[in-house]
Amino acid sequence: MDHIRFEGRSVDVAETQLGIATGMNDLAVKEHVARHLDVNSDRLSSYIVDRRPSGDLIVRPEAVYG
Repeated sequence: MDHIRFEGRSVDVAETQLGIATGMNDLAVKEHVARHLDVNSDRLSSYIVDRRPSGDLIVRPEAVYG
């Protein structure tokens, strides 16, 4: 399962629905997510792909503290 946080929305999507395969690099993951969200992939350039030990992915904005 992939979790996407984008512009105030949170969406859970199956990897198969996004077309994401094991071993894809962050850029490829972001391109697939952008296609799913119907946005230009540049809008996800500063986003983080967080790979969880369970195999799940979280695509989210970079956290800024302080």
